Amino acid sequence: MMKLLSLKRYIPFATLLSLVYGQFGDIQVTFDDRLLRGDERQEVFQLKDDIRRFISNTEWNEEFNDLDIPLYIQLVFEGTSFKSGQKTYICQALFSNGSDQRYFDKGVQFFYSPGNSLYFDPVLFDPLASFLAFYTHLILAGEIDTYELHGGAKHFEISREISFRGQTSILKKGWSSRSNLVDDLTSNNGLRMARLSFYYGLELYQDGLMEEAIIEFKKMIDGLDLVYSDFGRERYTLFFMKVQAESIADIFAKLGRKGLLLDMKDLDPDQHDIYQSALESISY
Repeated sequence: MMKLLSLKRYIPFATLLSLVYGQFGDIQVTFDDRLLRGDERQEVFQLKDDIRRFISNTEWNEEFNDLDIPLYIQLVFEGTSFKSGQKTYICQALFSNGSDQRYFDKGVQFFYSPGNSLYFDPVLFDPLASFLAFYTHLILAGEIDTYELHGGAKHFEISREISFRGQTSILKKGWSSRSNLVDDLTSNNGLRMARLSFYYGLELYQDGLMEEAIIEFKKMIDGLDLVYSDFGRERYTLFFMKVQAESIADIFAKLGRKGLLLDMKDLDPDQHDIYQSALESISY
């Protein structure tokens, strides 16, 4: 069942009327271009604005048009080469929503010509626009998953289709790994369940519906148990638990739920001290 899209997670009410395409809100793009030559730095100077414009001016989803997700992109340039007579920029990249989604990519290659607008075509592959669209759809999929179980399936599939086209392109490096990334994320049903139940439980808790919230938090723990059963210590699940550990511990302590805190301490030994401190804060 789909959660109510409360908007309070990201958007002040006063900004609603100003949104055009509201899937993404604050888009921050940073570069580390120290390994580029002076003229190459000048060539990519406009790219930051081009990326921000590309993401903010594209309607990525017609239904979820008011999410206002923060998006952080970092490109670390490693140099240039030539492919088919075109200068190819080589870099590493980091994409994050500033919370529990973070993706690091070590094998990025793309062409870039200042003054040419970026445009994503779902059929025609473009090394830069398709690369940006791949991770944009991936983060959007993960976000929509927190409103409806497997709600992000459409966007995961778009990312998968982009990766298939990338593997047959002239700049195919890295696209097989990106395809595997989509497979890993979509097959991790336990994490998808856990994230949905965490955010739904958080909204219920904030609305004062404590018993309903506890039911969702128990479902979150069931989802995390499923991850360990299927995959063991899986990296994206570990990152989710690390980012949300303090919030989870604080809520469970205020609810007086020692059993839930003990479950999380067992599931997430890396955050043992956080959960132990929360346990000790509960009056006996």
